[in-house]
Amino acid sequence: MGQDYYAVLGLGRGATDADIKKAYRKLALRSHPVRCKERWAPERFRQLAEAYDVLSDPMKKGIYDKFGEEGLKGGIPLEFGDDNPWSDGYVFHNDPHKVFKEFFGGDNPFAEFFAEDGSELILPFGGLRGRGAMKQDPPVVRDLFLSLEDLFHGCTKKIKISRRVMNEDGQTSSIRDKILTIDVQPGWKQGTRITFEKEGDQGPNVIPADITFVVQEKIHPRFKRTNDNLIFIATIPLGKALVGCTVDVRTLDGRLLNIPINDIVDDLFMCPCGKHSMTSSPLWHWRLLEEGIPSTCH
Repeated sequence: MGQDYYAVLGLGRGATDADIKKAYRKLALRSHPVRCKERWAPERFRQLAEAYDVLSDPMKKGIYDKFGEEGLKGGIPLEFGDDNPWSDGYVFHNDPHKVFKEFFGGDNPFAEFFAEDGSELILPFGGLRGRGAMKQDPPVVRDLFLSLEDLFHGCTKKIKISRRVMNEDGQTSSIRDKILTIDVQPGWKQGTRITFEKEGDQGPNVIPADITFVVQEKIHPRFKRTNDNLIFIATIPLGKALVGCTVDVRTLDGRLLNIPINDIVDDLFMCPCGKHSMTSSPLWHWRLLEEGIPSTCH
């Protein structure tokens, strides 16, 4: 019945080119004689190379899929040839290291893990350098500009990022877009950090970086924020300051507050009301309790 090259790679007959590459990469690394010292490793390594040599070539694969190993090695039928069959058939060159080198682009991808005599290089904390030693890229930090209205009400921000993502073959990568969703909570302050773990560029033997957004408050046309308090500065003409007036303040949630000023205001004025207070300065500040940014402290 002949050899089942798909089974050698642990695949079914519907396997794609990417599946074949991925399977060979995984199994060849596992069975490479430099890494695996079992007696069966060399023959297993050779079988994997032959299977990949056939299934990675469209012509050989097409013949094998239709006629099996016997048809492949016994000669190509007329419908696959030009005028004459390939009477000699397919013969594996029996050099699995050649296949391995062509696939990985080098003789030994384990070179950094082994000494010249083949002995393993043991590193601190045990294991090979290639195991458990993957380093994560530094975090990618970006500003997230939010208005006071955003920080007062809370909102949802969707941010599109472009990052490098590994393809199915495990060797190549491509640039793809992704949408990150940030649920802004009422009361967040400038400097609040939101981190998306491992959403940075992907790469072989690299842990993707975290992406961190840092809240930056936009300048507001009416208010200045101090902690959870909102400062609104009103300039009152001298005539109104002497006889009393009303100051209108539009809040962040759209309400209009009418603040009555019934006493004469000067730079020494202090409001006697318990709920409201006036601070003395060339530009005075009127304070209304519970009209600021929602507190995140509980």
